[in-house]
Amino acid sequence: MDTDSAIAALSALSQSTRLEIFRLLVRHEPDGLPAGEVARQLDLPQNTISAHLATLTRAGLLTSQRYSRLIVYRVGLPRLRELMLFLVKDCCAGNPELCAPLIADLSACCPSPEACS
Repeated sequence: MDTDSAIAALSALSQSTRLEIFRLLVRHEPDGLPAGEVARQLDLPQNTISAHLATLTRAGLLTSQRYSRLIVYRVGLPRLRELMLFLVKDCCAGNPELCAPLIADLSACCPSPEACS
């Protein structure tokens, strides 16, 4: 991931509604949620949800799949992984033991690379 891509992803997440949407969809991996259900669960108007979903999708943080008239959104786990790795790439100045708590926390969230890719 390059700096511009990281900035785009972080910018997309820097708005409270979009961050709530992203966190909701993380909780619903791997099945995802239809746009209408995202709006319902977060008590958001239907007419604003699509703009937020589009911003997150353009940043590569979400993917969507159409099923007839239904569009299901999921977290772009490979992109999230790239962003996390970009943020910690130079972590701890070559002292990996300093990053052990961070790695342990991330491992607890994502028990295997296959589950998070």
